[in-house]
This record gives sequence, C-alpha cells and structure tokens, in this order.
Amino acid sequence: MRRPIKNKHSVKPDTKYNSVDVERLINYVMLRGQKETARKIVYASFTEIQNTKEGGGDPLEIYMTALRNAGPNMEVRSRRVGGANYQVPREVRPERRQALALRWIIGAARGQKGVPMYKALANELMQAAREEGAAVKKREDVHKMAEANRAFAHFAW
Repeated sequence: MRRPIKNKHSVKPDTKYNSVDVERLINYVMLRGQKETARKIVYASFTEIQNTKEGGGDPLEIYMTALRNAGPNMEVRSRRVGGANYQVPREVRPERRQALALRWIIGAARGQKGVPMYKALANELMQAAREEGAAVKKREDVHKMAEANRAFAHFAW
C-alpha cells in the first residue's frame, strides 16, 4: 500500500527580494531557529556578490543559475531484488533537485574554515554559477554514479 501524499509546506516570499527561493535559502542556512541571523548571512552574501570585482551582477540571477547548475538530474536509489541490492538510476523530481542543490551549496560553504559564512556562501554561489566548486563536483559525482549503474535501470519501479 502506498503512503499518503504529504501536504507541502508553502514558504512565503522574503521581504527584501520578494522571492520564495531566497526565503528557502534563508531557511536552509538557519540553525537552531535563528532566522534573523540566517537572513543577515544571506543578504550579506548577496551584497558581497553584487560588490565583487570579477563578474558581480544581479545576485538573484547568480543564485538561480547556481541552483540550476548544482541540482542533479539523475541519482541512484537502492533497490533490493532477489536478495541483492542494486543502485538503480532514477530521475530527480524538481523539488528534490532544488533541495539537494541548496543542501550541497550550504554544506560546501560551511566546510570552508576560517572564512565568515556570508563570504563563504557568496563564494560558493558564484562558483556554482560558473559551474565550478564543491557543490557542482558533488552533482557530477552523482551523475557519474547514475551513468555507471545504467545497466540496472530496468529495475526502476
């Protein structure tokens, strides 16, 4: 029996850019319920993107490009068939693609030690927009894994 469909939580747009995607980024950056701190980090990183010398432009545009570049199209899911586990490649739903991209970008930014979070986030967003950086490398690794296991695609459910 299939599990029931969950009600999706709708996110209200942020105050400065009036964008649902920016509010979602703020929610992902937030730790221990400190939303105002997360908001300051995101807005500071957006001003950092705007004020950079090399290719600083519209931070919203760079952010959306980074999300597109860091989100995977295919991933592998484990599937048990006849006592063996197979890594079956599957297409990623758009909501999950965005969630993974945000998670990978923020994880890469948090992994940079000795750099303020807003600078690390701005740096990671700009790198992802140029198709570089740790988040894009993670996406490439996931795609390679899916490509390597393409022989098991017929096990998809």
